[in-house]
Amino acid sequence: MNEPDQLAEEFERHRARLRSVAYRMLGSMNEAEDAVQESWLRLHRAGGDPVVNLGGWLTTVVARVSLDMLRARRARREEFVDSWLPEPIVVDVGERDPEEEAVLADSVGLALLVVLDMLAPSERLAFVLHDMFGVSFDEIAPIVDRSPAAARQLASRARRRVRGATPVSEPDLRRQREVVEAFLAASRAGDFDALLAVLDPEVVFRIDAGGVAPRARPPVVGAESVARQVLARGARLAGFARPAIVNGSAGFVIVPVDRPFAVVGFTVAGGRIVEIDLIADPEKLRRVVVS
Repeated sequence: MNEPDQLAEEFERHRARLRSVAYRMLGSMNEAEDAVQESWLRLHRAGGDPVVNLGGWLTTVVARVSLDMLRARRARREEFVDSWLPEPIVVDVGERDPEEEAVLADSVGLALLVVLDMLAPSERLAFVLHDMFGVSFDEIAPIVDRSPAAARQLASRARRRVRGATPVSEPDLRRQREVVEAFLAASRAGDFDALLAVLDPEVVFRIDAGGVAPRARPPVVGAESVARQVLARGARLAGFARPAIVNGSAGFVIVPVDRPFAVVGFTVAGGRIVEIDLIADPEKLRRVVVS
């Protein structure tokens, strides 16, 4: 095996971890793949220069690239008038092949990604690298141009916000599915009271249609308001819902014809739905394939 082939093989051993880091930083698998590809290009340009810890070196590169992308995106977000939601990771509820299992392993809950997006970019990086991937603050510090102590403080602030804003979801996927199926049944039947029975009183309903008027709309909060919204706009579409696993939790894909119109993810806690995330941005649905 020649040197370029060996370098490529070594890189492939780290690809899954790099993609996971980038997705948690960016909430977009498309952007995550771009960040990973950039790390490969930088490694390739480095050529045969020795790297003692290739995995750590690549993680640092992907983190830096993701941080730059995140900062640029936040600057553009000033024109965004919608509820922002991440690009979903969707797999079928039936038997999954190894590739789908690998994709699912990269996922993290939509609710957590929404909270992570509220953090400052440097806070998000410190939290993701340290709390999710065990990277030391000595390694994080130069990425964010801070001291190790300051990097620790970034992660600590992020951790407090995440714990305070992320609901503790039902861990049993089967139980999640039962609640989501009850939601769908009530939606299809136009049953307002049945919808209220499966919605938490403080449920939040977010819709990401691409951030542009006239489709853009702010989150809807409260069981009665959400139930009215669902029955007014979503009862007809509920008939086209196909069950799926959305970022590791029960959800569904709305497929009126042969292409996904929307992906809907749910956060279930205490036997009720506490968050509904509907993603209808065509750019974020490009990777969603239905059988």
